[in-house]
Amino acid sequence: MEFDADRVLVPVDGSDESIEAAEYAVAIADRYGADVHALYVLSERTARSLEAGEIAPETTAEETRAALAEVRSLAVEFEIPVQVSMSAGFSTTRKLVHPGSVTLDTADAVGADFIVVPRERAGGTAEVLEKVAEYVLLYASQPVLSV
Repeated sequence: MEFDADRVLVPVDGSDESIEAAEYAVAIADRYGADVHALYVLSERTARSLEAGEIAPETTAEETRAALAEVRSLAVEFEIPVQVSMSAGFSTTRKLVHPGSVTLDTADAVGADFIVVPRERAGGTAEVLEKVAEYVLLYASQPVLSV
């Protein structure tokens, strides 16, 4: 049975681990002639701070743009198209919003055939994308690479 992929999804948050996952996503996209969809996932702390007005939306927008630009720069050398989107991984008003469910919902919405997720941070803290990996590995219908 031969595998084929048209779109690779990679959730990112600007961390070194998520950028490394994006490198893998680009390599997989290059191998299969696919494109990459980078999903910027806002952390719970950021989502709550935005809702409370403790941080400026412009600050979060700039951090998001920088992380997504880094993903795009990885793909330029291979001429791989990169689409981007952003989502809050948590909500104070909706119980079912989780970084993993947001990732899987996005995978379905963009027609992703493959998902690459970072597994854990170097410091061992359970940040937003570590929670994505655990959830996605359990519930994804697409093949998943956890790096």
